[in-house]
Amino acid sequence: MVKGTYGIDYGLIRIDRTGRAEAFDAIGDRYDEAFRQKDGQLSAGAWLIACLPSGSRVLDLGCGTGLPTTRQLADAGLEVVGVDLSPGMLRLARQNVPGATFHRLDLADLRPDGPRDLGRFAAVAAFFSLLMLPRPEIPLALRTVRHLLVPGGLFVLSMVEADVDDFPIPFLGNTIRVSGYLREELYEVIEASGFEILRESSCTYAPAVADVPPEEQLFLCCRRRD
Repeated sequence: MVKGTYGIDYGLIRIDRTGRAEAFDAIGDRYDEAFRQKDGQLSAGAWLIACLPSGSRVLDLGCGTGLPTTRQLADAGLEVVGVDLSPGMLRLARQNVPGATFHRLDLADLRPDGPRDLGRFAAVAAFFSLLMLPRPEIPLALRTVRHLLVPGGLFVLSMVEADVDDFPIPFLGNTIRVSGYLREELYEVIEASGFEILRESSCTYAPAVADVPPEEQLFLCCRRRD
């Protein structure tokens, strides 16, 4: 059984991003150096490209430096919008993928009736960005993603398999807080949020730095269920 409730909304939780943007500002392009092998992420991006007509609008949530996903999608002829909370990451992303459009926004800003509206997208990518949220926010974030998609729109995401909630970990000389689910719980959360899982894969990954432990990465390719 999934922990938490689907009945809450943003008005019932306290959103706290204290130190998150600053941590990733400090990390900068060391993130790409530590996570050099991104085969699972690239494979999910390739699946998205194969499913979409050229010129389709795609949102990259938590785009980071723009590598590899924003660049992969833009190079394939898609119209890519990247969103991130870290101004340092966005500065690198604009350098790495000048053909994409970037905004400094929190995912919560894009919720239904939220303060920003970027329109609707044929697809959304969220690679390792939802794990930065406390668990009560993850179903809300998934419902926001569904809101951002056109009917039948596609959603690719990745998470680290772990039974944790807003747990502090050392990360590239900084401390970040992460959340996760065990695999079956994650599937239940995604399906309860209005998505059909079409494809899944996983891999054990050991980052190229000593202070980040090996992790089990999950990659899911989904469709908005209408």
